[in-house]
Amino acid sequence: MTIKRIATLSLPLIAAALCSACVFAPPVTTVSDTDQLAKMGQQAVATCGSGNVKEVNTKSFVCK
Repeated sequence: MTIKRIATLSLPLIAAALCSACVFAPPVTTVSDTDQLAKMGQQAVATCGSGNVKEVNTKSFVCK
């Protein structure tokens, strides 16, 4: 009988523990995406040359 009682009492505790899990959010950055995109665009033109930039995003660029 005690094993059944322990199982019955532990079920709500386990359910409560699972529902109270931590949520991790990505870090907040202070530089906006448009500022980062402009900076990467300038770096792309400086590296590839004017008219030779194929693609630019906030993290990288591709030359033609």
